[in-house]
Amino acid sequence: GASAMTKRTKPEILAQQTVAQSKLFSIESLDLRFSNGEERTYERMKPSGRNAVMMVPITEQGDILLVREYAAGTERYELGFPKGLIDPGEQPNQAAVRELKEEIGFGANKLTPLKEVILAPSYFSSKMTLFIAEELYSEKLEGDEPEPLDIVRWPLAQAEELLTHLDFCEARSITALLLALRVLNNN
Repeated sequence: GASAMTKRTKPEILAQQTVAQSKLFSIESLDLRFSNGEERTYERMKPSGRNAVMMVPITEQGDILLVREYAAGTERYELGFPKGLIDPGEQPNQAAVRELKEEIGFGANKLTPLKEVILAPSYFSSKMTLFIAEELYSEKLEGDEPEPLDIVRWPLAQAEELLTHLDFCEARSITALLLALRVLNNN
């Protein structure tokens, strides 16, 4: 097993302030004093308290369903799994089914939680719960997407090839796929 990790004393927060704000983002600066006396200023996205979900949908025919969606960060269409924010008062599994209906027009009777992951913990606190979604049924909900998403069917048997696909490079989607394959291969 892993060796015991020494417990560190967390840095003391000397000051905390919002340094920039937009419609979507709030940037916070933290003045920190580390246990050895070193002082530094860190910046981060102010925690929103809203977590997210991502689903690996698998059809009875053995296809993985992906979505091709425009990403403003890379200015191109990225291939990944359906995902979205958890609404206030919603459980992650409820959000997962709702987002599936909004993004790909399917609900799921069986959800298998894989792991809660964090994107770039130096800057973000939000967590994303990854699920396998199976026993799909047809049901469409109106989402907030600006254009219909392209749905791409990919044979589960060729999942390894998906990992080398140029448009499939979103880290959380890759993580979800690898964790899903580990679970499915053990069944």
